[in-house]
Amino acid sequence: MTKYIKLLGIVLGVIGLNIIVLSPGFIGLEIGGSALSTALGITLLVGSALVLLYGSYNLLFRQSAPLPALQIRTHEDYVEALSHFRRVKPLQADINLVLEQMERIRKKKDTLFSVLDQRFDQEELSYKKFASVTNEVEKLFYLNVRSVLNRLRVFDESEFERVMSQKVTKLSPELLQEKTHVYNDFLIFMQDSLETNEEILLKLDKLLLEISRLDSIDFGEIENMPCMQEIDSLIKQTKYYKQ
Repeated sequence: MTKYIKLLGIVLGVIGLNIIVLSPGFIGLEIGGSALSTALGITLLVGSALVLLYGSYNLLFRQSAPLPALQIRTHEDYVEALSHFRRVKPLQADINLVLEQMERIRKKKDTLFSVLDQRFDQEELSYKKFASVTNEVEKLFYLNVRSVLNRLRVFDESEFERVMSQKVTKLSPELLQEKTHVYNDFLIFMQDSLETNEEILLKLDKLLLEISRLDSIDFGEIENMPCMQEIDSLIKQTKYYKQ
């Protein structure tokens, strides 16, 4: 959307400049008048066309360099980073699903906090506990997305297609098998990552459902809620693997 807004700004700017320069009510540069006026007018029109073409190409077709990993912090940063890989045909469906999952977790988090605001005061321990767990689960989700990005940065689409189609005839069968194994591991990793994301989204759904059913709850009872135990187990497991 930002790109289209910028493109609209360029178009309006070019139109405005041409009106000011060519309109009799302003500068009134006339094409077909004197040789100088005609030359300037044609130069303006050609330049305007080039600006529009160059601006359209840069905004709509040219891909900017991916953000460095350390600069990826916000939801928008992750969307931008993943969007660079949407044209990788073997992974197109996976990338689209990750982007969809990211949009879903953002909506679920907003819904969860809306329900918490209705059920509890923000100074209550119960509110802080649920909010803390929600934020922790979101961190796990984006940690998983970051792992996907790290793998995508080293993915070679042309090599993948050559190996998986078995068209590399000059390699020994053993070496080709090893290469195939590497890319199969990559595909398994992507599948596992997508399933982990879905598991996280499911646990947030369960948490939201249980919170919406509560009439009242003591802070000490929160830890015994089934969904909280599942989430706590997921968090501990992830921290274990990070170590």
